Amino acid sequence: MLKCGAILKQTPFFWSILVFITTAYAQTAPAATPSSGPFGLGGNLTSFLPIILMFVVLYFLMIRPQMKRQKEQKSMMDALGKGDEVVTSGGILGKVSKVADGYVTLEIAAGTEVTLQKSAVTTLLPKGTIKAL
Repeated sequence: MLKCGAILKQTPFFWSILVFITTAYAQTAPAATPSSGPFGLGGNLTSFLPIILMFVVLYFLMIRPQMKRQKEQKSMMDALGKGDEVVTSGGILGKVSKVADGYVTLEIAAGTEVTLQKSAVTTLLPKGTIKAL
C-alpha cells in the first residue's frame, strides 16, 4: 500500500511545483556595534527622530499660540468693567452695564439690556466706538 506522499511524488505535477519553490535560509541578527548607542537602539531612536520633530513643530505652531490666545481671552474677561464697549460672539455691540461672576449685562440700545455669559464676549472695543457708528 502506498502512502499519499509517495503517490504525489510520482506525479509530474508535484515536480513542477518544486521548480517554483525556493529554499529559505534563516539569517542571524547583525552584531551590535558600539556606535549604535545604549542597548543597541541607535537605529531605532534615529527612526523616531522625524516623529519627535513633528510633535515639536506642532507644539510651537498650533498648541502654544492657542494657549496664548486663551490666556489673553481670560484676562480680557476678568478685566471687564462697567462702561466698557464690547462685541459678542453673535456680533452684538453693546456697553457693559453690570458685571456678575459668570454673566455680563449689555446695554445694546437706550433702555434695552441683554444678559450674556462672559464667554460670549469676544472683543473689547476702544471707548467711543459705538457712538462713532
